[in-house]
Amino acid sequence: MANPAIRKVDGGVVFSAKIVPGSSRTSVCGFLDGMVKIKISAPPEKGKANQSLVKFLAKKLGVKRKDVHIISGQTNSVKSVEISGISAEMLAAKLGLDK
Repeated sequence: MANPAIRKVDGGVVFSAKIVPGSSRTSVCGFLDGMVKIKISAPPEKGKANQSLVKFLAKKLGVKRKDVHIISGQTNSVKSVEISGISAEMLAAKLGLDK
């Protein structure tokens, strides 16, 4: 994968994400400043946006929720997300980032 936002780690991938909570719908918007931009419909309160992000990514990528971890940025719009059991190429393809 040529994009620095997505890197391979043991057993999966880690990527940097710019999260925009409170959007009209949840969707992947491509890249922004070297990060994957994801709009989340949940509000940024009491962890709702984080829960929504994990649920959205698990469904979109075809993995279990326990395989999606926010490893940094719990209270920030810029997050580091780890996905277990998936390759960088598969992540890019399923999120529509390979176009």
